[in-house]
Amino acid sequence: MTELERRIEGIVGPAAEGLGYELVRVMLAGGGRDGRLQIMAERLDGAPMTVEDCERLSRSVSAILDVEDPIPGAYTLEVSSPGIDRPLVRRKDWERWTGHLARIELGEPLEGRKRFKGVLLGLDGEEVRVRLEDGAEVRLPLARVARAKLVLTDALIAESNKTAAGTNGAPDPAH
Repeated sequence: MTELERRIEGIVGPAAEGLGYELVRVMLAGGGRDGRLQIMAERLDGAPMTVEDCERLSRSVSAILDVEDPIPGAYTLEVSSPGIDRPLVRRKDWERWTGHLARIELGEPLEGRKRFKGVLLGLDGEEVRVRLEDGAEVRLPLARVARAKLVLTDALIAESNKTAAGTNGAPDPAH
């Protein structure tokens, strides 16, 4: 996360929480000029994000950013839910989705390799443990993870549906 993205997260995070949402990721594409600001959020109560939730959060965030004006130049604001095959960004994401299949890309190679796909086995300090498709277990430093996301599987869909049913919500058909 860049310094500007951290600043934006600090500006809009408290307002999002006040509305009942938690930021998953803040990402500015296009270098901050004529770019796209993506704010990914989820509901604090665990219910699936709806289009109305995204609209509500977007209106609030837009007003705050208009006042604070942290981004030089024009940009497009995009507010979305993380979806089922969500990115793994926060420590709690790695812990919450242990047992599920993920794709992980490192910023720098580890023993000559940057891309990994396997089942998340949990965190051990500052490393994520992964069982690769060949059965080998690797430990990847969290600080070197450039991108990571869950892989859509039947088990992930079933868990998502079970979670949505437990919150008296319905799965978001857009994701």
